[in-house]
Amino acid sequence: MLGLAAQAQELTLRTVQQAGSLVKYDPDGGSARPGLCLEILRAVERTDPGLRFTGLDQAVPLKRVERLLADGLVDAFFCLLKSPEREKQWRYAPVPLYSIRHVVVQRTDDPHHIDTLADLAALSQRKPVLVTRGTVLARRLVAANVQIAEVASEREMLQMLALGRADAIYGQDINLQRHVAENKLGDKLKIGRTVFNEEPQFLAIRSDLPAAYEERLTQALRKLERDGTLRQLSEKYR
Repeated sequence: MLGLAAQAQELTLRTVQQAGSLVKYDPDGGSARPGLCLEILRAVERTDPGLRFTGLDQAVPLKRVERLLADGLVDAFFCLLKSPEREKQWRYAPVPLYSIRHVVVQRTDDPHHIDTLADLAALSQRKPVLVTRGTVLARRLVAANVQIAEVASEREMLQMLALGRADAIYGQDINLQRHVAENKLGDKLKIGRTVFNEEPQFLAIRSDLPAAYEERLTQALRKLERDGTLRQLSEKYR
């Protein structure tokens, strides 16, 4: 475990914000709700007083985040799902930050029941299922023979669904619940009860980050896990 002397040593790591994911990073959320991942990052800085992150003035799409990590142009990023493809390009700190559930959203008057990915694949033959562009979720659907249309944001997907331009969205519960509530779509859209998968989000770090830096990040996250901070922040954004 790192001691106080190690924590006091100045260490600055490069990162970015993810654009278009308001649950993670919300430029309009103010100090009260700046985004779950930004709050976790700030909690890490408070836990380890010598640790700082730069680059938060940049908000880039998910695909750009992945390229920056793969090319070693950022040192760390809060928060990403794991996949075999991603784990070949960068590493992950071992402490889960929060979990997301894969769910389907439909219009409230849609009689179709979607309980399996096979049901979703059959439904997609009529209209492609909407999914956020470039995500692990999109690749999961393609592997399950689901016809998809990739869209830039959850907000845009929900608008398309409400207008009848699609019949289903496959996405992350924590994001979709927020957008349904904020856009007052609860009378038009319903989130299904089936959880197709549940996955933790992690801190991603560039593949050649020094082991001592990774250990320092991991120790800060373990402390936030033990004292309940990670759980409290996750609950705040649900």
